[in-house]
Amino acid sequence: MAVVREGGFTPAARRLGLSKQRLSQRIARLEDKLGVRLLERTTRTVRPTEAGLAYFQRCQAIEGQISEANDEARERHTSPVGTLRVSAPVLFGRRFLAPVVTEFMARHPRVRVELLLADRQVDLVGEGFDLAIRVGPLDDSSLTSRLLTTGRVVFVASPALLARHPPPPPGALGALPCVGMSAHETWSMGGRLVRVEPTLVVNDLELVLAATLAGVGVARLPTLVCGEAVRAGQLCVIHQDGADGQRPLHLVTSSRRLLPARVRAFVELLLSRAELRLDEDDEGGAETAAQQGHSQNTKAVVSVSAATSMA
Repeated sequence: MAVVREGGFTPAARRLGLSKQRLSQRIARLEDKLGVRLLERTTRTVRPTEAGLAYFQRCQAIEGQISEANDEARERHTSPVGTLRVSAPVLFGRRFLAPVVTEFMARHPRVRVELLLADRQVDLVGEGFDLAIRVGPLDDSSLTSRLLTTGRVVFVASPALLARHPPPPPGALGALPCVGMSAHETWSMGGRLVRVEPTLVVNDLELVLAATLAGVGVARLPTLVCGEAVRAGQLCVIHQDGADGQRPLHLVTSSRRLLPARVRAFVELLLSRAELRLDEDDEGGAETAAQQGHSQNTKAVVSVSAATSMA
């Protein structure tokens, strides 16, 4: 292509940074491989044969496609375009990701988003996901992760229930009516393990919350679920879970290097959300409600953020 465009071996060799002899040898090897003469050579000119001109035109079309592919690849790295595939737990997706996704799409209309809400760990590479939100310790060291925040699990009850049953010490919590997700549960609180047989068993955290608000019993809930009710005074935190109740929230990708622009833009928006910042005032003080438990006007003593934890 350089020889045809430049009209000779000497200018083509100069453009390609090769010697004229080496360039001539390459053209000869190409002609031998194809079994056809591509260039007519005279002492003064070089011009393509009929086969050579057709070959040049086909190569020119391919060159254009390669150029377009290179430009598209660069654009995908510099401008948010294409399809973004995200996986997240169901509860987190419902409570938090919906507004993030809609804002992201408003900012970047050339990006198509596929959001999978599933309470399982997807295979990022095998299933073709760009990123995922995961709760708890990570068990795949090949992934690139970023800790978004660390939330916790708290024990909550309605003011009406506490009016009938003042908050007991941690070891006696099992004596109160409880709401749980299995027939027999072991709750960790105050350094103790408490065996609990819930009076209501339901396999959905949203329904556990509804029952707790109705005064059915005490529940062990992540702050993602009960935070708004606590802040509104509808629920009171009577104990915090121990170290086992800490729930790290990670954002994971398959690689740290050369992430597409659409992934970088989504990550930046996710990290900018104030809801993911753990409120320092949340630390400590959760036992106070239990210590003041004989008051019928027990109030929530821990302000918990609605999007800092999950089961």
